[in-house]
Amino acid sequence: MPASLDFEKPIEVIEQHIMELIRQDELNGVNNHAMEIRHLRRELTAAKKEIYSSLTPWQRIQLARHPRRPYSLDYIGRIFTDFMEFHGDRRFADDAAIVGGFAKLDGSPVMVIGTQKGRNTKDNIRRNFGSPNPEGYRKALRLMKLAELAHFPIVTFIDTPGAYPGVGAEERHIGEAIAVNLREMFALNVPVVCIVIGEGGSGGALALGVGNRVYLLENAYYSAITPEGCAAILWKDRAYAPQAAAALKLTADELLKLGIIDGIIPEPIGGAHHHYAKAAAYLKRDLKKALEELSPMTAEELQEQRYQKFRNIRFFQEND
Repeated sequence: MPASLDFEKPIEVIEQHIMELIRQDELNGVNNHAMEIRHLRRELTAAKKEIYSSLTPWQRIQLARHPRRPYSLDYIGRIFTDFMEFHGDRRFADDAAIVGGFAKLDGSPVMVIGTQKGRNTKDNIRRNFGSPNPEGYRKALRLMKLAELAHFPIVTFIDTPGAYPGVGAEERHIGEAIAVNLREMFALNVPVVCIVIGEGGSGGALALGVGNRVYLLENAYYSAITPEGCAAILWKDRAYAPQAAAALKLTADELLKLGIIDGIIPEPIGGAHHHYAKAAAYLKRDLKKALEELSPMTAEELQEQRYQKFRNIRFFQEND
C-alpha cells in the first residue's frame, strides 16, 4: 500500500477499518460486517472526493514528489513497445538521470527521452536523485538529433527538481549544456511533445521542455524555482514553502490559465501512484492525440509554431 501523506490520513483510517472488518469475516467464515463495510466504502468515496478536489498547491507538490509515483521508465514500459535505450553523450560519460531511446507507440516509431529518479538509495545515488549533469543533457540532445535524422517525433518526460548544481557539473558547463538544448530544440524539424510527470524544476526541466505541445499531469508542477528555494530567498526560512507554492502559481490549473502549458492530463483519484496502468492510459491517450495533430505539419510550420508558442508566454493579464 502506498505511503500516505498527512492530508491523506482520514482516508487511510477508513481503509484500515475496512481491511480489518474484511479480515475478521474471512477468519470467522461469516459475512457479519457486510452492511458496515458498504457504509464505510461510501464514506471512503466521499472522503476521497472531498480531499482530492480541494488540494492546496503545496499538497499537489507533495503528490508530485511521492516516492511511489510512476517515473519515466514506468510510463515507457506501459505506453511504448520495443524500447531500445541509448547511453552516453560521446564526450564525457553516461548520465543515468536521463534515459532515452527509440521505441514504438502502437507500431509508430518515436524517440522517447525522460529524466529518471531512483526507487531506493542505491538507485537514487546512481541517478543523482533525478538531477542531470551536463552529460545527461548532451545525451538527450544527441538522441533528439538522431530522431531528427530518422524523421521520428520526440516525446520527453520531465521529472526533476532541477539540474545538478555541483562543482563537477559547473566545471563541465551545465549552464552551456542547458542553453544549447534550448536553442537546438527550437530548431528541430520533427514534432516535439513534452510532458511534466512529476517535478518540473527550473532550467533542468526546461532543457527537455521546448515542445510544440507541453502538458502537465494533474498533480505535477512546473516552476522556475522550488517552493523551498523561493521561501529561503523571500522569507529567509524554508518553513514558508507552502506559502511560496501558492505564490509561484506552479500547479497545472494555474499554468494553463497563464498559457504556459497546453493541457492537463488527468490522474487516477488520489494520484498516479495509486494506479500506474490507469495513469499511463490517460497519458497515452493525450500523447497520441497531440502527435496526430502535429504529424501533418511541415518542418517549417513546426519550428514556427514552437517559436511563437514560447514568444507568447510573456503576455498575460491580471483582473482585479
